[in-house]
Amino acid sequence: MTTGATATSAPLDSWREWRAWPRRIAGLWRSSLRFRTLAVTLGLTSLAVTVACVWMALAIQNDLFDSRLRQVLGDALRAQSAAQATLDSAATQGDQVQLQNVMTAVRTAMQQQTAADMMAAFRIGPATGNAPQDWATTTWAEDVITEGMRDRVQLGEGQQWWQSVAIPGDSGELPGILVGQQLEVPGVGPYELYLAYDLASAAQTLGFVHATLWFSGVALVVLIGGIAWFVLRSVTIPISEAADTSALLAAGELGVRLPVRGEDELATLGRSFNAMADSIESQIKELADLSLVQQRFVSDVSHELRTPLTTIRLAADMINDHREEFDPATARAAELLNAQVERFETLLTDLLEISRYDAGSVQLELEPTSLAHLAEDVIGSMQQLAEQHGVDVRLVAPGGYSPVEMDPRRVRRIVRNLLGNAIEHGERRPVVVTVDSNQHAVAIGVRDYGLGMRPEDAERVFDRFWRADPSRSRTIGGTGLGLSIALGDARLHGGTLAVWSELGRGSNFVLTLPRDGRAEAAPSPIGAFPTEDTATGIDALGLTQPIDVPSAGGGAS
Repeated sequence: MTTGATATSAPLDSWREWRAWPRRIAGLWRSSLRFRTLAVTLGLTSLAVTVACVWMALAIQNDLFDSRLRQVLGDALRAQSAAQATLDSAATQGDQVQLQNVMTAVRTAMQQQTAADMMAAFRIGPATGNAPQDWATTTWAEDVITEGMRDRVQLGEGQQWWQSVAIPGDSGELPGILVGQQLEVPGVGPYELYLAYDLASAAQTLGFVHATLWFSGVALVVLIGGIAWFVLRSVTIPISEAADTSALLAAGELGVRLPVRGEDELATLGRSFNAMADSIESQIKELADLSLVQQRFVSDVSHELRTPLTTIRLAADMINDHREEFDPATARAAELLNAQVERFETLLTDLLEISRYDAGSVQLELEPTSLAHLAEDVIGSMQQLAEQHGVDVRLVAPGGYSPVEMDPRRVRRIVRNLLGNAIEHGERRPVVVTVDSNQHAVAIGVRDYGLGMRPEDAERVFDRFWRADPSRSRTIGGTGLGLSIALGDARLHGGTLAVWSELGRGSNFVLTLPRDGRAEAAPSPIGAFPTEDTATGIDALGLTQPIDVPSAGGGAS
């Protein structure tokens, strides 16, 4: 049983490999300059050599045939002239026996003098009593001589006629030439005289010439292919080295350089490339040092501001707690002071988090967490904010209940940020939170039906301190760093944070977290492009029709 399966799989594997050849060749054609150039060179060389060989073969064949034809016609004419001279000099006085003897002598002499493989003579016109008998040296003479040839010879006195024929041989039919002319027997009348010559020797010569030509052509193609490969190798190896070195340079290995050999153009290119790499490395190091100084400055300033900020926060809280004892203007100032101090504290926290991301010092605290339950907790904690904005938050969770390794604090911060933005910019319309999962990943989508954003604004929504519409004020104390931090948290999990937005139709943010930490192997169970609103059932509320906004944009914090 096992043997049969093994024997069957081998041809199938070979067949699959054979079917994969075109795809592999196409891949080589696209990716390898050396293969593409070598293939084009060999193709054009093969075409040129084939055309040249065919032309030379045809020219040699025609020349051999014409040369052999001239020899055959000359030999036949000499044989006919000698036979005619013998007949004219014979004194037969019309005697049948003597005429027959003379014809026999002529036949014997022609066989000895000519190189023809077949000879035959036939009486033209009605037979007479003293006419010598028709004769042929072979039994297949009448099969070779065609009726058209006989008609031409019978009507063409003093002329030679020839025709290409197939002559029977021991190993099959051979190419040949049949020559026809008239022979005048004195006192009797004209006879048809035919001589057949085989072209076997010419065919052998032609075959040798063809074999030599094609062998030379194949050898020439192989030689040119070898030369082309050697030349291409000497040119493409430096190009490949440059491509590999540039790829390593682009990947961050700033110390790689091209080897420089000689003084030619490729060496000049190598030196120029190395000079460019040195300049890039120097500038990147300067920018890295500057960025490090900036990160350290932000971190130090944030830390240093925490101590006075804590004191200011305590004083602001104490003043805010006694604001009812103040006059209305002072009480309002106390409220504003408390709100701005709280926002300043949030901004410092976000700046510290951003500085940690920039420094690469962020660590995840993973634990098994149900994304659906986490979304329920976040929605519950923000229910009061949603009621203040008159927004109905709906949760649709067909999946996502099984625990997945994640940092719940950071994922909760992402969901709170997305839901807070949706509530603030939802224009009092429903907000739908969707949680789903598949075997590769879990995902949560936050969809609002507010003003939305232009495509160019959606591309910049994760930039730091960027707002789609600066004229719109934030109502929930955003710092402009929320989505940037959310994107960093998502990437830290190996996931993605995608956005779709359109003016008048709202926005849709989708967070996807892979189960095994590999984003490229984790197709999201929720698409960023929203499905039909009927899938959520909220269209029955009558609040999901597009908003008519000639020029408007949503914001994100």
